[in-house]
Amino acid sequence: MKFSYGKIFLLGFGFFGVSILNALYNSYVPNFLQSKFGLSTSVIGFFMALDNIAALFIQPTVGVWSDSVRTKIGRRMPFILIGVPLSAIAFGLIPLAGILPFFVACTTSFFLAMAFWRTPVVALMPDITPSEKRSQANGIINFMGGVGGIIAFLAGSAMYKINPGLPFWVGSGLVILAALLVFLFIKEQTEFVETEKHNIIESLVEVWNDKDKSALRLLFAIFFWFLGYTAIEAFFTLYARNHLGMPVEDGSRLLGHLSLLFVLFALPSGFIGAKFGRRATISVGIILLASAIFGISITPLATLTNVLTKLPVLGEIPGISIFLMVGGIAWALININSLPMVVDMTTTARIGTFTGLYYLFSTLSAIAGPISNGALIRLTGNNYNTLMAFAPITLLIALVLMFGVKRGEAQKM
Repeated sequence: MKFSYGKIFLLGFGFFGVSILNALYNSYVPNFLQSKFGLSTSVIGFFMALDNIAALFIQPTVGVWSDSVRTKIGRRMPFILIGVPLSAIAFGLIPLAGILPFFVACTTSFFLAMAFWRTPVVALMPDITPSEKRSQANGIINFMGGVGGIIAFLAGSAMYKINPGLPFWVGSGLVILAALLVFLFIKEQTEFVETEKHNIIESLVEVWNDKDKSALRLLFAIFFWFLGYTAIEAFFTLYARNHLGMPVEDGSRLLGHLSLLFVLFALPSGFIGAKFGRRATISVGIILLASAIFGISITPLATLTNVLTKLPVLGEIPGISIFLMVGGIAWALININSLPMVVDMTTTARIGTFTGLYYLFSTLSAIAGPISNGALIRLTGNNYNTLMAFAPITLLIALVLMFGVKRGEAQKM
């Protein structure tokens, strides 16, 4: 398998598009639901989990399906060419929805279309990358995704002030452009050795019955570290407004600080994982992320909101930004090395299936996180700081699970 860093950078535009739309959705849809439609936090938490509920059923199934598809343009590309335009159109309509039923129709169409093409575009990376280069390649892919997140959080914040719909319309255009670049410059392999087919349930049974339980432990670790992280991400703009006393667009900008450090450490994290081992790198990342979030939970509000300095592009840097930046570094160490570990527990023919398993567990977590935290906020009298107390517990559970993972390191090919 011929490896090219340039090709991986071009493939990264696919994840660039995914990240822009997801970041904008998570930043502004909760605010629309609260300010435009007057919904409670528990209802918002459930609503923000709906995209993950859809993805739970669609993404793993599409991953298995894409493993068996045979076309002249490859096995992943058809899903991308169908899903991207549909998701872009639906996304652009979201801010135009003035009544709740139409808003629900737009958001539902958006996340169904996104779920249709996300697993195939991510599975393209291990498809065209040998095992020993997958951590580095995933670093590049996530670097591009992080750039998308920064554009969404920082530029999106500025555009939102001009017109709340502007970030959505620009995001739709960018994701279509990104998909065109992937289609034009990434040529998939079109010939594969046919192997025995497994559906997602059979694959789960296989993982469950595996004697050393490495894959099972890793998948549950993924569930627990996403449990804390996605819950915070879904509610952070509301946390910033209701706990920190900041405008919602400033909450989005603060997430941009985390995304910036994630981007800066995406490439180094891949090389660190390749040199020191993926499991060790992920474990260090879990410890750092738990420490940063716990630090936010116990630091006085005045210290979190105290402006330390002002920087070009990033704007004001309050105390909480330091914790978020550490969190960005930690998330890079974790996230860059986890997918390569999962796909290196299977064969090339079943990469889509195991990518689907990765998304199955991360999506289950993304469903449970916002729902449980929305309810927790309400039970504690709208105390948004409970978000920061909950996440370190789930991260420590993930750390314990990682101790039992024995496989998934890079393989010489």
